[in-house]
Amino acid sequence: MATVEYAHVSLDADGVPVIAGTRTKVVEVVVEHTAYGWDAQEIQEQHPYLSLGQIHSALGYYYDHKGSLDADIQRRLQKVQEIKADLDQTQGDRPIQRLKGAGRLS
Repeated sequence: MATVEYAHVSLDADGVPVIAGTRTKVVEVVVEHTAYGWDAQEIQEQHPYLSLGQIHSALGYYYDHKGSLDADIQRRLQKVQEIKADLDQTQGDRPIQRLKGAGRLS
């Protein structure tokens, strides 16, 4: 069986696929592609430091590893929701109260 390599994708120290030579994670490109419907050209317009080759390689890597990367995206979204819930519980409306107390908010 042949090994598939992606010219513009490497794994960082944590084993997360990134666009080689950058700190941009493959899942970041994928989320923009799927959530916003951006094609490679639009992604490059938003991230001019990425070449079209890098973007296409990241998307190719995603489609070849869709199951594991979709699970990673879901895990990341879940973590964001947990952090938001924790902040809501620990902060409540205290920032607003502090601003009101300081006379910066009516």
